[in-house]
Amino acid sequence: MFDIYEIEWLNAVYQILAFLFLMWLLKRYAFGPIMDMMEKREKHVADQIKSAEKNRDEAEQYLKEQREAIQTARQEAKEIVENAKKMSDQQAADIVASARTEAERLKETAKAEINSEKEQAVSALREQVSTLSVLVASKVIEKELDEKEQEKLIQETLKEVGGDL
Repeated sequence: MFDIYEIEWLNAVYQILAFLFLMWLLKRYAFGPIMDMMEKREKHVADQIKSAEKNRDEAEQYLKEQREAIQTARQEAKEIVENAKKMSDQQAADIVASARTEAERLKETAKAEINSEKEQAVSALREQVSTLSVLVASKVIEKELDEKEQEKLIQETLKEVGGDL
C-alpha cells in the first residue's frame, strides 16, 4: 500500500493549485471588500477622533474665553460698585457740607435779626426814657414841689407811662 513517505506529486500540485485559486478568489471577492471596508471604517474612526479632538479643543478654548469674560465682568462689576460707593460717599459729604453751610447762614441771619431787633428795642427804650425824662422834667418845672410830692409825682407818671409799656 502506501508508504508514509511516498507523496503523490500530482495530487499535491493539484491541491496547491486549488489552494492558490481559492486564495485568489477569497482575496478578490472576500478579503478585498472586507479590507476596503476595514480601511474605510478605520479612516472613518480616525476622522471622528480628529473631529472629537478638534471639538474638544474648541470647547476648551470657548470655556477659557468664557472664564476670562466672567472674570472681566466680575472686575467691571467690582469697579462699578466701588465707583458707586465713592460717589455716594462724596454725595453724602456734599450734603453734610451743604447742610452745615445752610445752618451757619441761618444762624448768622438769626443773629443779625436778633441784633437788629435788640437795637430797635434799645432805641425805642431810649426814646421812651427821653420822653419820660422830658415829661417828668416838665411836671417838675410846672410845680416846684417838695421831695415827697416830687416822689409822688414821679410814681404817678411811671404808672401812666407803665400802661404804655
